[in-house]
Amino acid sequence: MLVKTFGSAVYGINATTVTVEVNIADGVNFLIVGLPDSAVKESHQRIHAALRNNGFRIPGKAITINMAPADIRKEGSAYDLTLAMGILAAAGDIDHTLLAHYLIMGELSLDGGIQPVKGVLPIAIQAQKEGFKGLILPYENAREAAVVEGLEVYGARKITEVIAFFNNEPGLVKTNVNLEEEFAGKSGFSDVDFREVKGQENIKRAMEVAAAGGHNVILIGPPGAGKTMLAKRLPTILPLMNQSEALETTKIHSVAGKMGRNQGLLTTRPFRSPHHTISDVALVGGGGVPQPGEISLAHNGILFLDELPEFKRTVLEVMRQPLEERKIQISRAKSSVEFPASFMLVASMNPCPCGYYNHPEKQCVCGPGIVQKYLNRISGPLLDRIDIHVEVTPVPFKELAEERVSESSEAVRQRVVAARHLQEKRFSGSKGVYCNAQMSSKQLQSICKIDKEGQELLKNAMERLGLSARAYDRILKVSRTIADLGNSEEIRNEHLGEAIQYRSLDREGWAG
Repeated sequence: MLVKTFGSAVYGINATTVTVEVNIADGVNFLIVGLPDSAVKESHQRIHAALRNNGFRIPGKAITINMAPADIRKEGSAYDLTLAMGILAAAGDIDHTLLAHYLIMGELSLDGGIQPVKGVLPIAIQAQKEGFKGLILPYENAREAAVVEGLEVYGARKITEVIAFFNNEPGLVKTNVNLEEEFAGKSGFSDVDFREVKGQENIKRAMEVAAAGGHNVILIGPPGAGKTMLAKRLPTILPLMNQSEALETTKIHSVAGKMGRNQGLLTTRPFRSPHHTISDVALVGGGGVPQPGEISLAHNGILFLDELPEFKRTVLEVMRQPLEERKIQISRAKSSVEFPASFMLVASMNPCPCGYYNHPEKQCVCGPGIVQKYLNRISGPLLDRIDIHVEVTPVPFKELAEERVSESSEAVRQRVVAARHLQEKRFSGSKGVYCNAQMSSKQLQSICKIDKEGQELLKNAMERLGLSARAYDRILKVSRTIADLGNSEEIRNEHLGEAIQYRSLDREGWAG
């Protein structure tokens, strides 16, 4: 008897439906074709033990299984449940009429338990597009798939529950997720807040400007000045994710296997902080089976690189293209996958190896040229992609001891959201541009116009401070954001003046 069941293969952040054809005939054989990897071939042993331990058995006949399309490699153990249901249906142990309406995925334990799998959200989205009635998945993955509307999602803990379902017996319960309630209830939650930061008002202002315009930022200061503390609170002032951003972010984390058990939707912006020993593949993604890297896991959120000069230079250089194009293309001999990578880069660094260059109280012990050599670990092209450079100084005891409560993240976020709304209107006709940091050179000329007084101010600043040519465009972009925060249609001199302050590393003689 020939029976068809349906599974799915995930490539990049998209899924492809896999048709599993099971044919049982006279003879003694078990053969899986259709480009399966070793894990798929080993499913025979897992299925055999799982069925036997639950009162069923694989027929002692010739079983041929074809996984189509045959030119796509099938990888992993997530097809165990798909294959098992096909074998049982072909053997007549379950009713095969319902199989055509459901997509089935799950890894089997030897006792018949069903283990969670990766990439459930893209699988559910593809199943909905292709008109499947529903999905049968591991119980831990059910809420993740249930955020896709128009699908019946059933989470199973044991193979016997799935067998009972296809025999029209009670066993599985439909998983329901109210997307709007889940989104509204969790999207604004955070356990950190800007009101906890004492002093550092100028740094908090710089972070507000960065959040309002989507600008990359680097914080330079001695140990203990509060660089990491400030960076970790930046997500709390970013605009809340909308449902489209949440779904896209959840897809990436689902493919990478980073979703928690029984988790439905990621509703807070990701904050990724890899250690400086990370490899270039782990940062941008890749591997034999291409997986998203840290820059993709930070999509729609923040990538924080603490102690930036300590990262290997090759690791930092591979970020240059994703920072510009906001996506990463990973190519292999037989395939190519694309992962989104639209993130804000926030970096921090000590000003020198000892950490105390330009410190108001402690003496720097680094020799001549050491500070510049330390800064040169970060290439010019990478610094060119960072709009805001801010020096962070230690907070005096007087400010630490003050009982005055600082402004909350929610108050700052309201100003950031208002500025982002202005930018959305401004770039409504530009595909792929949503904030000032993403402006092209052509858009810069038309949007960031300044008067003669502004031109003179910028000219004097570049000459007196020794600012490099690359600072010109960055200053204009940041000044446009500062004007948006002030709800000003024109870029005025005070906006330019503030933006000029945010180019510390471009100043001639900064490093001695």
